[in-house]
Amino acid sequence: MTTPYAWVVPLMVVLPLVGAGLALAAARRTGVQRIISMSVLGTMLVLAGVLLWAADQLGPQVVYVGGWTPWEGIVLVVDRLSALMVIVSTTVTMGVLGYSIGQGRSSFDDESDGHSPLPVFHPTILVLAAGVTTTFVSGDLFHLYVGFEMLLAASFVLLTLGGTVERVRAGTTYVLVSLLSSMIFLIAISMVYAATGTINLALLAQRTGDLPPSTVAVLHVMLLLGFAVKAAVFPMSGWLPDSYPTAPAPVTAVFAGLLTKVGIYAMIRTQTLLFPTTRFDDVLLWAALLTMVVGILGAIVQDDIKRMLSYTLVSHIGFMLFGIAVGSTIGLAAAIFYVIHHILIQTTLFLVTGLIERVGGSSDTARLGDLAAISPVVGVLFFVPAMNLAGIPPFTGFLGKVGLIQAGVDAGTWLSYVVVAGAVVTSLLTLYAVARVWARAFWSENPRGITGQGPVRGGHHEALGLGVLVPTSGLVAVTVALTVVAGPLYDMTTRAAVDLMLREPYLQAVLGAGAGL
Repeated sequence: MTTPYAWVVPLMVVLPLVGAGLALAAARRTGVQRIISMSVLGTMLVLAGVLLWAADQLGPQVVYVGGWTPWEGIVLVVDRLSALMVIVSTTVTMGVLGYSIGQGRSSFDDESDGHSPLPVFHPTILVLAAGVTTTFVSGDLFHLYVGFEMLLAASFVLLTLGGTVERVRAGTTYVLVSLLSSMIFLIAISMVYAATGTINLALLAQRTGDLPPSTVAVLHVMLLLGFAVKAAVFPMSGWLPDSYPTAPAPVTAVFAGLLTKVGIYAMIRTQTLLFPTTRFDDVLLWAALLTMVVGILGAIVQDDIKRMLSYTLVSHIGFMLFGIAVGSTIGLAAAIFYVIHHILIQTTLFLVTGLIERVGGSSDTARLGDLAAISPVVGVLFFVPAMNLAGIPPFTGFLGKVGLIQAGVDAGTWLSYVVVAGAVVTSLLTLYAVARVWARAFWSENPRGITGQGPVRGGHHEALGLGVLVPTSGLVAVTVALTVVAGPLYDMTTRAAVDLMLREPYLQAVLGAGAGL
């Protein structure tokens, strides 16, 4: 360990894995599972705050696992970017877990009565948290791949909970696409090692400059392809809208918030650290534009709220890719800010959709209506993050988009201006999509005549309780609070972007003060 708070870094991976084992051992004790899961995530959130402070004030926190040097073993690194991602991912995971607990279920294996012989929801959520954290703190490509595979295993279990034909079919599609992404990534890792003799990111930052440009280009393309599939970048995004909406609300929420963002994070890390010159900026700009436009065109024709949100999820990946492609400090800072915003907003909106299903018995707007009168609380909980997603001032969605547009204008190329225009159009269409949901589900006449007696499901009413309202309201409050602290947060993402563009702080933390470029 070479930095004062480095001892905290491995705990961010070890704690959820230990918690998963304990939760699995307590399979028939639902209360114990809940205590273990929330305690682990609460501890992780506190430790993530410590790491964020340490990374910002003292520099990247580095751990040489097992005492091995970067040339020989695994290195864990937490800089400002990693710390921000860890704290935001832990926050939304806690919110999702709180929502699932509020439903009165320890597992979704059997949704008819909420019981199962082996409740695996809590252990799997903790494994998912460990996988997400692993991707954010990894200092080498293979360990990053390990984090991806942990995510794949956990997400497949979560996606197929309940064992319905629809979920298994969606889970199969998701696994096939994820395996394709993993295969491309693994091949890319093999090629990188063959060309450079290392997979450590800091060492690669030094050695890729000595490779022939054609070799660097091939390695760059292979890594981008693997990450683009994971991030659902067009044209590799068709799988997402068919996979996510089939899962229960908490599962869909955590998927929407986190899984695509690990691909974006990997792009940011490799673009800035390994390929600062051969960036394929024009290709990425076209991909950003098409992802925005195609995704939002799919969203505006959807009647089901989950599918609409899934398409907006794809569309807004394009905004993040736009910031990466611009290749400037301003663009990168705005992209990081937008990633943080989007993780929180998408998770919140999918949880609110779960509330809408409980109130109206469906997420199909053709079967909903008058929800503003039936449940004003749900109306408020939907309206605030929906306006944030659409980029209405003064929310973080607006601030992030303004930063991205400024970066595109500063780039000054005709293609960047085209993408700026596409971003503006996409924002307007996003507003149209969420306004359409509001008009049909909350203001129009209810087609089934439900009048506020509670939601109808399976012939009986299912009341909204504090157990699901509190976690959802908490995440909505976090999104509003993020707007209040947007200035300091934007300053933090700018400092993170500066360090990423310089590369030297990362290299010196991992390799020592004598590390040269």
